[in-house]
Amino acid sequence: MKEQISVVLVEPQSPGNVGMVCRAMKNMGLRELRIVKGCCLDHPEALKFAVSAKDLLEGARVFSTLQEALADTELSVATTRRHGKYRQEIFSPTEIVAKIAANLSANRAAFVFGREDNGLSTDELSLCRWHATIPTSNEYGSLNLAQAVLIFCYELFKELGESLPEGEERGLAGSSELESLFGQMEHTLMRIGFLNPQNPAHIMRSMRRIFSRAELDGREVVVLRGMMTQIDWATDQFRGKKGR
Repeated sequence: MKEQISVVLVEPQSPGNVGMVCRAMKNMGLRELRIVKGCCLDHPEALKFAVSAKDLLEGARVFSTLQEALADTELSVATTRRHGKYRQEIFSPTEIVAKIAANLSANRAAFVFGREDNGLSTDELSLCRWHATIPTSNEYGSLNLAQAVLIFCYELFKELGESLPEGEERGLAGSSELESLFGQMEHTLMRIGFLNPQNPAHIMRSMRRIFSRAELDGREVVVLRGMMTQIDWATDQFRGKKGR
């Protein structure tokens, strides 16, 4: 469990919150903390609130971007409170943990938490395979960062206990493989006039959601990239979008 699952904090602002996240993780048997930029980790408040989980704080890995933090991860979950156009198919903690558990034996997983004041951006959410939220009152739905982390960690502990369950042995494509696929796909779809050059991200976000639902493995990514290469080759003489 501790070797397969990471908690990723994107630009945390409060050292005390980071310390409390470490404590919540250790309470539930998780040990891998990753930080994307953010506040100082050796701040006295972080050490104070980590209590007996200072080892997690001291061992936290720091990354420059979320994409780098997820590069070795196949199962990534972006946590969000907001729903919207690019925030659909959002699972509850119980639902997403069940999906993680079913695939964990052959894959790494990461739960991604955003900034205390405004969470994750749409682009950051698009880097993750799935989205999840904690149902709360409409009157006041904002949770403290450490509280949110604790709820997901608790659900993981309930589902997994102290050891890894037997799961599907199918290894899914990692974040870096998927990002390479999406980069090539955007290039090819731009080249054949399918994407709007002024706003390619609009359709590409939909493509990301489609292929996230498909839960691609490495071989399937290779097949799709081969298809994109063939399209590039076949359209060398492309003269513009159909109908123009």
